[in-house]
Amino acid sequence: MRIIPAIDLLDGQVVRLQKGDYAKKTVYNHLPLNEAAKFKTAGFNHIHIVDLNGAKSGEFHNLPIIREIINELGLSVQTGGGVRSRKDIDTLLEAGLSGVICSSMAVKKPDEWKQAVTDHPNQMILGLDLKDGKMAYGGWIETSDEPIERFLNPMIEAGLKTVLSTDIARDGMLSGPNLNMYNDLQKRFPQLNWIASGGVSNLDDLVTLNSNNLYGVVVGKAYYEGHINLNELAALHS
Repeated sequence: MRIIPAIDLLDGQVVRLQKGDYAKKTVYNHLPLNEAAKFKTAGFNHIHIVDLNGAKSGEFHNLPIIREIINELGLSVQTGGGVRSRKDIDTLLEAGLSGVICSSMAVKKPDEWKQAVTDHPNQMILGLDLKDGKMAYGGWIETSDEPIERFLNPMIEAGLKTVLSTDIARDGMLSGPNLNMYNDLQKRFPQLNWIASGGVSNLDDLVTLNSNNLYGVVVGKAYYEGHINLNELAALHS
């Protein structure tokens, strides 16, 4: 299982939100490059960055910081937040991103998204964010009633390989990951690489996720709050 350290950027700072609420943020570092350097030193070569400003506005406010992390540290970065069109995807790929996470675009411009998946199957990552069992997008502000199967199957046919799925109710809450949800998703769509995100609270959660054969897991608040240290994360990383 791949352990993917997370950096959430808001107004140029490393933060975490509770349940996606922009009014409930905690600032962990004013210097994102320094935070990313810690992961590099610990042996990680791939990290997860979310542009929270972009998720709300649709513009890549923090892209210069992300580009600096890639260029200065040589890290591979997957990012999401603000991806609304094929032009946005191309902008991020040209900036050096190794993975582009889309949720809103996949809902609002499915044909454009599926074409991007066909053209770049190894770089496109679907962000499947679930809020009370419904798909959420647009910075987790909007939800859709469309069944997951109807949503995912055309993308799988287009070549989709990887999905990052977040249970919003658990994101930033340190309440443990929604194991039943991830097990169910894996059983229903075994051809996809599932990356878990949200709720990881300690090392035991990661061990359990690993035993469930998940492709990867994003770790954020549990690390920032000191519940898991970098050495423990690096030891589990494969």
